[in-house]
Amino acid sequence: MSHPKDEAGKDRVAEFTAFRQRMNERILSEDNQVVRRFFALDTQTYKPGALDVKTKELLGLVASMVLRCDDCISYHVAQCKEAGVTREEFFETFSVGLVVGGSIVIPHLRRAVDFLDQLESDQGAATADCASHA
Repeated sequence: MSHPKDEAGKDRVAEFTAFRQRMNERILSEDNQVVRRFFALDTQTYKPGALDVKTKELLGLVASMVLRCDDCISYHVAQCKEAGVTREEFFETFSVGLVVGGSIVIPHLRRAVDFLDQLESDQGAATADCASHA
């Protein structure tokens, strides 16, 4: 399977991940307790509790779709994938976001599916890389 790229030929998953990590480190390097506490609250929110991580990430994905935040959608798609969400579960979740958010969510749904496709493509490449190093 070919490795999907965006219009500029860049790997969207790697670019998103690197930018997010770099900027989070930059932001957290500032001496601002409100920002640090909010980031910590976000981290704590997605830890397992009465709801498992997978369920919480799916909830985050729906909320992000309804709020139409592409960065949040990409982040939660990646976290959901890491939590073991199947393609069928993704599409049921996408359907909830679409029904709740309405047709204005469709462009975000397109980008979410594109990001998921890229993640799945990257996973195949990573699995091949891991196998070759074993």
